[in-house]
Amino acid sequence: MDLEARAHAEHPQELRLWLRMLTCTQLIEKQVRSQLREQFDTTLPRFDLMAQLERAPEGLRMNELSRRLMVTGGNVTTITDQLEREALVERVEVPGDRRAYLVRLTAKGRRQFNAMALAHEAWIVQAFHGLSEAEARQLHALLGKVKQLQQETV
Repeated sequence: MDLEARAHAEHPQELRLWLRMLTCTQLIEKQVRSQLREQFDTTLPRFDLMAQLERAPEGLRMNELSRRLMVTGGNVTTITDQLEREALVERVEVPGDRRAYLVRLTAKGRRQFNAMALAHEAWIVQAFHGLSEAEARQLHALLGKVKQLQQETV
């Protein structure tokens, strides 16, 4: 049973909408996780970490990776250790700070990430294939309005 099934007609429309959005997100994420595993023998957390590094070619400190991914430093360390063993990332010392280092993609890691990113984009496009271009624009605009309203209250 998905999250949306918990709502009933007597619940506020906003609650039913929230649960539908969560359910859609979970269904798409489940498909992405499955495809990453099947096609690239990797996980979504590994993909997400590599995506952050791809956006920062000079590298990121571990605490910055942890902040961007919203996970503990221990999780980032575990994933980084795995990726380093596979020569997909490397640790580089930070000049002037012998306790810190940057993590960055290797050339091999960049090639692998680029292949995964292209596939990931195709999977997301496929997830919305049933919407017309106008419907997709409308949904994007409406969710943008929700986002803006929430940012105003923070």
